Amino acid sequence: MRRTMTRPGAVGALCLVVWSACLAGSASTQGTVPAAFDSGRAWEHVRQLVAIGPRPSGSVGIGRAREYITGQMADLGLAVTEHAFVADTPLGPIPMVNLSVTIAGARPDRLLITGHYDTKRFRQVFVGANDGGSSAGFLVELARVLKDRANPLTIELVFFDGEEAVIEWRGTDHTYGSREYVARAIRTGRVSEIKAMLLVDMIGDRQLQIRREASSTPWLTDAIWAAAARLGKTSTFVTESLRVEDDHIAFLEAGIPAVDIIDLDYPAWHTPADTLDQLDAASLQTVADVLLEALPAIEARLLQP
Repeated sequence: MRRTMTRPGAVGALCLVVWSACLAGSASTQGTVPAAFDSGRAWEHVRQLVAIGPRPSGSVGIGRAREYITGQMADLGLAVTEHAFVADTPLGPIPMVNLSVTIAGARPDRLLITGHYDTKRFRQVFVGANDGGSSAGFLVELARVLKDRANPLTIELVFFDGEEAVIEWRGTDHTYGSREYVARAIRTGRVSEIKAMLLVDMIGDRQLQIRREASSTPWLTDAIWAAAARLGKTSTFVTESLRVEDDHIAFLEAGIPAVDIIDLDYPAWHTPADTLDQLDAASLQTVADVLLEALPAIEARLLQP
């Protein structure tokens, strides 16, 4: 799926303390308090997706996952836009579809919150409860929370197809959906509308420990870790750093601030053991609480002249 490039040492805590002091209370002073994130609902979405079975790009399974996500959005009164494309892979052309859900804000400039909904292609049965399932289920529930919030920026939830390598993570055999999304934004002249991108990936495991992804935009990382500190979640959002290749890289290369929220230290990663019993709804709740706490500070930064 992705590979760890380096594991730098722990990041100094000074910038986190500074951000905590500067941004404390920001969630309560800007905008309307959003509806509460319900980890039970998110868990049920993950369960429903896992029940479909393997969901690799181009498969019947991922088609059923699209139907599920689209149906859930319709129940919320939200429309899903499908961006279909054909990816050139080591196995030949494979049809893929990114899903986009736009939640209008006071300004048309967009803040993207993203994840992937495909699973790794294996000969053995691989249902990807954490790797693909957790991010997709999380975004479905997040849509319910954000749809009635007073959003100063338009929020776009994006479910990427083709994050996983078709064969092996090297060259361009990975992140097909995010690379296509950025290329399309450039082709249509709309890339300047994307002000930042937040990525969630593998956020449901029982022993959740999220390190600061070293390639991510520092101020975005600081805002999220400061929110975690305010909520007392520093045992989950730890100060050690880790460099990861993931769907945020294409956005960084296009000059768009981006951050990856991921726990790659997961023993069941890319094994048949990546099943529901390895996950904990409380982990989804922690990530949601921190992300929603950080959101007003991120929006305030993006609204600065």
